Amino acid sequence: MAVAFLLVSFLAGLISIGMAVYFRHLVLKEDPGNEKMVTVAGYIEDGAKAYIKVQYMVLSIFVGALFLVILFLLPSPLAPSERYTVWFNWEQALAYIIGSVGSMLAGYLGLYVGVKANTRAAQACTVGTKAGFNVAFFGGSVMGLAVVGVALIGVSVLYFIFETPLIVLGFSFGASSIALFMKCGGGIFTKTADVGADLVGKAEYDLPEDDPRNPATIADNVGDNVGDIAGMGSDLFDSYVASIVAAMMLAASLALIINIDITIDSTLRATLVVAPVVLCGVGLIASLIGIFIIKYRKAEDPGKALNNGTYYATLIFAGIAALFTWILTLDLNSEGSLLLWRIYFAVLIGLASGIVMGFTSDYFTRDDKKPTRNIANAAKEGHAVVILSGFSYGLLSVVPPTLGIILAMAVSYLLAGVFGVAMAAVGMLAIVGTIVSNDAYGPIVDNARAIAEQGELGDDVIRTADHLDSAGNTAKAITKGFAIGAANLTVFALLFSFAEESGISMVDLLRIEVLIGAFVGVVVPALFSALLVLAVQRNAAKMVDEIRRQFEENPKILTGEEPADFKKTIDIATKGSLRELILPSIISITVPIAIGMIFGVAALGAFLAGAILSGFVFAVFMSNSGGAWDNAKKWIEDGNLGGKGTDVHKASITGDTVGDPFKDTAGPSINTLLVVMSLTASIFMGLLLLFNHGAGLITF
Repeated sequence: MAVAFLLVSFLAGLISIGMAVYFRHLVLKEDPGNEKMVTVAGYIEDGAKAYIKVQYMVLSIFVGALFLVILFLLPSPLAPSERYTVWFNWEQALAYIIGSVGSMLAGYLGLYVGVKANTRAAQACTVGTKAGFNVAFFGGSVMGLAVVGVALIGVSVLYFIFETPLIVLGFSFGASSIALFMKCGGGIFTKTADVGADLVGKAEYDLPEDDPRNPATIADNVGDNVGDIAGMGSDLFDSYVASIVAAMMLAASLALIINIDITIDSTLRATLVVAPVVLCGVGLIASLIGIFIIKYRKAEDPGKALNNGTYYATLIFAGIAALFTWILTLDLNSEGSLLLWRIYFAVLIGLASGIVMGFTSDYFTRDDKKPTRNIANAAKEGHAVVILSGFSYGLLSVVPPTLGIILAMAVSYLLAGVFGVAMAAVGMLAIVGTIVSNDAYGPIVDNARAIAEQGELGDDVIRTADHLDSAGNTAKAITKGFAIGAANLTVFALLFSFAEESGISMVDLLRIEVLIGAFVGVVVPALFSALLVLAVQRNAAKMVDEIRRQFEENPKILTGEEPADFKKTIDIATKGSLRELILPSIISITVPIAIGMIFGVAALGAFLAGAILSGFVFAVFMSNSGGAWDNAKKWIEDGNLGGKGTDVHKASITGDTVGDPFKDTAGPSINTLLVVMSLTASIFMGLLLLFNHGAGLITF
């Protein structure tokens, strides 16, 4: 009966795709606005499509190369009697291609609707807040539902055909490798434009936000779509699939997966393997219900509506998951039934932990809370002091989510051992449809605000769009908290799975190769972050030079008599981002393989543990400090502490400029880095065990 429940997830995935198409129809039938709005939206759409086209061409080469590596260089996982000696691994190679294409498809669908929804949301703001919210939210829901639908269909079909999570691992690896490109490339693109626009347009020429005279404005709007819609969607697609696969692999491989005395028979094992997929299907149903509740409840406060959607989805999931857990226990004995209920509560703990982490990020970044207000007030003392304040609060914000992760891990482990930890990660991402919908809403209303200004819709409409945009900033902060927490629980589960598959029962920290692996693991997130921030810095410098050149060579741009050359700035951001993401992507795959080949799988396990721990600190610190700097600047621009054009405002712009690559490039990209490295270790395991039986080329 357990395998038959895969049909629930498969059907839920089909329904999700169908609803994404329906919401697309609802969005596209709305009024796109006046001629100026349509023109601006056309620039944004053309820029986003041009970027994604070039990126997918580069990705095709990358995916093709890795496909050949998996096909011809990795042993087949489906030959137990000759494992690690049988080559031509077509099963995982096929799954890898499907995962890659699925991730690209979900990203493109969300991006396509996002660039269509922005101008329609702006026009809907002329009617009122609720109308503008509906268009933007349903535009974001297309991305959320596409991500979950593609993921569940892919996992369900592959497991049904091959009956082993080792093949589904290839699907997850494909999703992760695409997510790394999408998140890093999109992050570099959007911050290249944003930093350039702020440093020249705002700080030097006192131009308003989204002023059409600023040559980087359209590139910034394009970046919102390729970074925050396609990029974050791929990131959560990656974590979502990886959390399911990690739990499935643990259930399939462990002889005793819990810390209570119980025998795992074939029926119970089959139930445990499909449980993550089934519960994620239930989570999708809960997300769909939550989306419709948001639509039909008359909430004038968009931030409250988004938060309520998360709460509704959580409560609905808890109820439906309990029903399905009970159904799954019908084929089990009393011990198996008790275990399944323990796992159910581990899932709920993971989901609750995700909500706590999300709202912790919200507290440290909202402009009506103490940390952001203190950072804004620090700007009165100058540029250096606002940097010190934001940096300190960013570090402080690491503590609460760390305690949340520790609590979730400890309780879920007590309930169901390492499998409980893996299922807590599944729980944290169970309502990912709602989470991604809320996140994609943010860049849509950000674009809508820009289009409202450039379309000359008037101050009242711009204020309405600002109100929606403020809720979008809060939603993005909460989403990043979810993403960071889920990624870390997921990679811990992948680490447990890796240790089981490689036969590492205990890692001796006094062994020199293990210490070397851990040391390198701690350093890699720092190196990765540095490369991405430097990439933004180098490209932003080119953007600054280009904006200054346009203003100096054509003064009529500033008077509004002639339009800026938007294509040139988009071209700078596109070429720069694609060039700069190559080295970080290579590092994420080659370093784990090199550690395993040279120092052995025990050192690789230590490497992953070190990377997970330091990566968590970097991700939370950079995401929250960047968000707080951004909102401190916005609070000042609302008329506080003297408002725009003052020295306080200029100091806050410096903080925001520093925080931009922190919160939208390096910080969230670390999540994907950790998942990619963990999946690389697992999928290349067969190859690594050939080097001195897993001990590596160098032994001490």
